Amino acid sequence: MIKERLVDALAPLLPLAKEEITSLLEFPPNDELGDLALPCFVLAKKLKQSPGQIAAALADTIVHPLFRAEAAGPYLNFKLNRSAFGAELLERSHSETFWRPNIGEGKPVVIDMSSPNIAKPFGIGHLRSTMIGNAIYRILREVGYHTVNVNHLGDWGTQFGKMIVAYLKWGDASAIRASDNPTKDYLSLYVKFHEEAERHPELEDEAREWFRKLETGDSLATELWRDMIGESLKQFTKLYERLGVTFDHVLGESFYNDKMESVIEKLRDQSLLEESDGALVVRLDEFGMPPCLLVKSDGTSIYATRDLATAIYRRDVMKASQLLYVVGGEQSLHFEQVFKVLGKMDNVWEGRCKHIPFGLMRMEGQKMSTRKGKVLFLEDVLNEAVAQARRIIEEKNPVLRDKEAAAEAIGIGAVVFGDLKNTRTLDVDFSLADVLNFEGETGPYLQYTYARMASIQRKAAGMAELQNDGDETESGGDQPAASTTPLSPDSLHANGPLTESRSHLAEHDHVWPLLKQISFYPARLALAAERHEPSVLARYLLELAQSFNRFYHHVKVLDGSVSEQSFKLGLVLAASKALGKGLTLLGVRTLEEL
Repeated sequence: MIKERLVDALAPLLPLAKEEITSLLEFPPNDELGDLALPCFVLAKKLKQSPGQIAAALADTIVHPLFRAEAAGPYLNFKLNRSAFGAELLERSHSETFWRPNIGEGKPVVIDMSSPNIAKPFGIGHLRSTMIGNAIYRILREVGYHTVNVNHLGDWGTQFGKMIVAYLKWGDASAIRASDNPTKDYLSLYVKFHEEAERHPELEDEAREWFRKLETGDSLATELWRDMIGESLKQFTKLYERLGVTFDHVLGESFYNDKMESVIEKLRDQSLLEESDGALVVRLDEFGMPPCLLVKSDGTSIYATRDLATAIYRRDVMKASQLLYVVGGEQSLHFEQVFKVLGKMDNVWEGRCKHIPFGLMRMEGQKMSTRKGKVLFLEDVLNEAVAQARRIIEEKNPVLRDKEAAAEAIGIGAVVFGDLKNTRTLDVDFSLADVLNFEGETGPYLQYTYARMASIQRKAAGMAELQNDGDETESGGDQPAASTTPLSPDSLHANGPLTESRSHLAEHDHVWPLLKQISFYPARLALAAERHEPSVLARYLLELAQSFNRFYHHVKVLDGSVSEQSFKLGLVLAASKALGKGLTLLGVRTLEEL
């Protein structure tokens, strides 16, 4: 909001587009210099004056009710009229348009996210694609895009040949059916296959043959494959429900099997397909990339073929204007190849596809591997986090209502936020002890702060109710007392605009920083959407919570005149909206009481 108003004032005076002015504005190193600054170096060449002359001339020219401009050498510093700004901010915070900048304008975006492999349980590493994708999906929708998320299940490929071989050789059908989590049993078989294949390489040939049978519709292979999918989906659904994640479409790789042949034919018709050692490839030499393999020498498909068919389906049937793939960074070359092949097929694909990579989730510095059985199960992590939250609640607030729901929200919030606060492209060394530390920059810290905000608002509402009851008694219950002003957030709008006389508290050393933090919400949300980076929003929420808690410890909200209390309650309400909305977008549940 601050930048927006400054840019509107500066645009008629400068030979720059609004976007350029916005990018130039910066925050001074300390508040004494101002609240924002415009370096005038870039303008010197355009205006043929020194930066200092330009800053001085602009300072003399700009007159605005919300700020004053002062030249400081080559910088034009802006000092806000805090009372006027505070009043306007709290008024605007009542409108949803303040909280939801319409950047997307309804453009349809399909987001490929989560995408676990069938017959393998969720490891902690699966958390990244699921929750980063979920946050991006919600953030883009919040800023005006028409978002569609797709769970692209890994339900096809050579690994199913391996699974079928392992099942037929070492599997126990009755034990798997009776298991609480059959995907763990399937994982054990998968690990055993790779252990045995090291000693008996011929198992790899058997696996390729069974996958070929699956592709040609063999009844036994198909039956076993469908059993694996059914049992896996049951377990996945339980975890998604706990994480609060839903999907618009759940479509596995196999969904596109009947759509691949037309892709191959089109590539062949366009003379893009070449034979290489019996396989079919598209060469990408001009891009400095290795060939993109589409059909293996044994005639079976590969996931690049399915990804081509998937992209075309999402564009033509789902009508996506942009396709986002929230997939680990180790797949970057694969997506570059697929996108280049799409571009060679049709240049309308230029800029439509984007890989949203994220770093590895490591455990004690080591990469986790399902092939070797080295994996930390997400379900176990969530259970331990919830148990830890339950113990803390019992210690600190044993009379809390619905303790189990609170423990679930806090424990899972700790795990989710513990990941999302990290820049997504960085590797994360997962430590259960660190995630379950409920102090510092954590999800529970934000949830406790939100509950504190809610408590203040409940107390204010209770005081208003008592005051109204007393006024009715004094007036015989027929007429309201003339001087009554309910002390509740809802009364802020009802009592008219927040004028400067009601908002002089904006000058307070611990009020002003909170006002500024609230005003940053739309810009930080927009930046998170632009960069597809949930950590931008997560770090903002930590800054907001820290600012609010300093305010809470130094300012008595329910003290002072009615107008002062109304202003402070308005500030609490706006802060709780920013924190609550932000947590919801990140997939962390808010709690009214803790």
